[in-house]
Amino acid sequence: MNEALKEKLKTLPVYPGVYFHKNEAGEIIYVGKAAVLKNRVRQYFQNSKKDAKTEALVSEIYDTDWIVVDTEMDALFLESEMIKRYKPKWNILLRDDKTVSYVRIDLKSKVPYISLTRTPEDDGAKYVGPFYGKTAIERALRILRRVFPYYDKPYDGKKTLNTDLALTPGIEINKTTPAEYKKDLRKLIRYLEGDREKLLIDLELQMKKLAKDGKYEEAATVRNQLFGLKELKKKIVFSNKEFLDISSDQALSQLQKMLDLKEPPRRIEGYDISHQSGENAVASMVVFINGASDRSEYRKFKLKTQQNNDPESLREVISRRLKHKEWEMPDLIILDGGLIQVSAVLPLLEPFNIPIIGRDKSGDHSRSASVKLWVPLQEKDSIFSLYHTNDNLSSISDRPSKFKPVILSNSSHVSRLIARIDEEAHRFAITYHTHLKRKNMLK
Repeated sequence: MNEALKEKLKTLPVYPGVYFHKNEAGEIIYVGKAAVLKNRVRQYFQNSKKDAKTEALVSEIYDTDWIVVDTEMDALFLESEMIKRYKPKWNILLRDDKTVSYVRIDLKSKVPYISLTRTPEDDGAKYVGPFYGKTAIERALRILRRVFPYYDKPYDGKKTLNTDLALTPGIEINKTTPAEYKKDLRKLIRYLEGDREKLLIDLELQMKKLAKDGKYEEAATVRNQLFGLKELKKKIVFSNKEFLDISSDQALSQLQKMLDLKEPPRRIEGYDISHQSGENAVASMVVFINGASDRSEYRKFKLKTQQNNDPESLREVISRRLKHKEWEMPDLIILDGGLIQVSAVLPLLEPFNIPIIGRDKSGDHSRSASVKLWVPLQEKDSIFSLYHTNDNLSSISDRPSKFKPVILSNSSHVSRLIARIDEEAHRFAITYHTHLKRKNMLK
């Protein structure tokens, strides 16, 4: 261990968080979570016996960074997101597939049950994850079960000890109905996917409405859920991602600097178009809050104008998105596209002062290829002027561009974050496109 790292480890906090081991080149080689950062990170450098792979990892560690979070469970979710973003080699080399878990809930069945699985299937069930560490997610589910009782085995209608402990919804004793049970499961899913603060607000509004309508017993049930979730925050489970120290996320800090923003972009929205020769054209909107995906905020669009024209399709989608005043406005929009796409959308965003960048994937698509972005010109770039003439949008052709190209290493923090957002937007769009395609084939 070098002297600089030795001094740095003395400043490790006694709080939960996520840590990033780096090699001498500054590349993130391992991401981990900790209930107490100080204790966990120091373990790597103690003279205790380690297996050969861990010894090899430690021999490569040159520097370590960390992000402090509120709870152990925040660390669980953030670790999962950062592994998806950086794909560190040692997480792959050290990982035992048995430690990667998804929460599975089949809402299509009459009485769903919750289970953990290592391998999601294309069976129509809802999968939340992956989570790196089975014990942590099991503990979270046990605690959440006291707020949202659920079945952990296929329903057979028989009363069990869990019925007496109020750990099942009680369909077997006519305490509730399958329909009401599914409503509670959807609340649980929202909680697991990060929509926690909004869920608390919705529960409070629902409780007040039920009480106003004289449905006091139902209002009391919702009240108990509301109070239960508030108590969970005080224990170990989840807290609002807004309270993460996002200034520690180097990708967000670098984006702030690159785009000359006042603050790191808290809410980033990514968009992609998917179609087949203009048919079954759809668009996706994915949302990352403080650098982590928030699936509860994702939206999909079936395009009103079915066409093989991505710039015009993006204009339609962004125009429709901006009409939703109830959705929080983004601090940054990322498009899958180059100069033509960002120029097409820019006029819609200028009145809202929302910055936009494009990820231009034309050219080299190899894993080692550099990343080309189109970013807004700054005042210092006023002498920079690009002209473009070979596009299909007469409104923007033959004009000076308001964007400049930026070439980044594919290993940079910004590149990794943008790639993660872009890949997620592409995955979400393709999934919806495939769904519509199959649906139309059955007509």
